[in-house]
Amino acid sequence: MTTTPPSSDSGNQPIQVLDLFAGVGGLSQGFREGDPRYRTVAAVESEPRAAAGYALNHGADVHVGSIQEWLSTEEVPSADIVIGGPPCQGFSALGARRADDERNSLWRHYAEAVRRAGPRYFVLENVPQFHRSAQFPLFESMTEPGGDLADYAISAHTVNAAEYGTAQVRKRIIVVGHHRDLTDPGIPAPETDRTAWTTLADVIRDLPVPEEIIGGRLHGLPDGTTTPGPYRSDELHVTRTYSDLSRRRFAAIPFGGNRFDLPDDLLCEAWRHHPSGSGDVMGRLRWNQPSVTIRTEFTKPEKGRYLHPVQDRSISPHEGARIQGFPDDYRFVGPITQIVKQIGNAVPIPLGRALGAHLAPLLTTN
Repeated sequence: MTTTPPSSDSGNQPIQVLDLFAGVGGLSQGFREGDPRYRTVAAVESEPRAAAGYALNHGADVHVGSIQEWLSTEEVPSADIVIGGPPCQGFSALGARRADDERNSLWRHYAEAVRRAGPRYFVLENVPQFHRSAQFPLFESMTEPGGDLADYAISAHTVNAAEYGTAQVRKRIIVVGHHRDLTDPGIPAPETDRTAWTTLADVIRDLPVPEEIIGGRLHGLPDGTTTPGPYRSDELHVTRTYSDLSRRRFAAIPFGGNRFDLPDDLLCEAWRHHPSGSGDVMGRLRWNQPSVTIRTEFTKPEKGRYLHPVQDRSISPHEGARIQGFPDDYRFVGPITQIVKQIGNAVPIPLGRALGAHLAPLLTTN
C-alpha cells in the first residue's frame, strides 16, 4: 500500500509525534526542546511507572502495555514523525547476547507502526550492536520494493551523545527514515572538538551534599505505598546510607581511580582473585570530562564508574538525570530503583534536542 506523508499547513502548526518504546520520555523531551511545535499524538510504553512519568511530563495519552498488544487493539494514528528506541538488551555488549532473544525483533513492531502511521520521517535509536547484528539487514530489506516499508529509505549513523552537548560518553546508532518523496535529512553535525564537550563539572558541580535515605525510600513516603511519587528530579538528590566498609573503600579511591587502587585489606574476595578486568568498577568520575555511559544501576559503584569525583558516595538519581540532560523540574514516578532505571534507559535529552531541531524545518515545509 502506498502512503502519502502527512504535511503541516503552516509553520506554526504542531508537529505530530508518535513515540514508541517511549520510556519516561527522554527522546520526546529532547525533540520538544529542539522545537516547541513537537506534540505527542500517542505514546506506547510497557512499564507502568515510566508510562505515568511520560504522561505527567508530556500531557499525552500513553498506552501502557506491549507494542504488540497496542498494534492488535488500537488504531495507529497518523503522525508527521515516529520516534523511539526498541529495548536494546538483546544487542547490548554488556552481559550475554543471544541471537534468539525475543527483544531482538521488537524493531519489527516499530516498523509496523511506521507503516500504519505513514509519517514523513522516523527516527530509531539503539545500541551500535544493532547495526552490526543480523537483524539490521532484515530491517533494510523492508524498504526494498515490495517490502512493508517500501515507501521509505533509511540511513544509519553511529553517534556519541557527548558530541551533541551531553555530559556523557554514550555511543548509539541513530537510524533516520524518510519518505521517498523527500530527501535524506541526514543528522546534525557533531561537535568533534573534545575541548568543547560538556563536562561533569558543568552539570553537577553546583549541587550540595545529598540527603541520605535508609532502605532505598525517600523520607515521608507512607508505609504500604506501591507507586511513590511523582518526584521532581531535584527532589531526588539523595544517596544511600553506606556501611563503614563501603565508606572506607570509597575513601581509598583517588580522583579518577578505581578498584585497582584499593589496598588488599579492602578488596572483596572476587576482586582479590580476579586482579584484571574492568577498570570502571568502583571507579571515580572526573570533573573535567564527560561521564561514562549512565546505565540502569548507576547508583551502585560496584556496577561501574559511578563514584562522585570528590565525595565518598555514588552519584545521586538527580545527578544522573542531569548527566542525561533532564531538567530539574522533570517528574518521575516509582521507587528509587525504578526511577534510576528510567533515567538510565532514556535517550540523552541534548541528543534528542539536536535531532529535533535538525528535523523541524523539514517537517514544517510544505
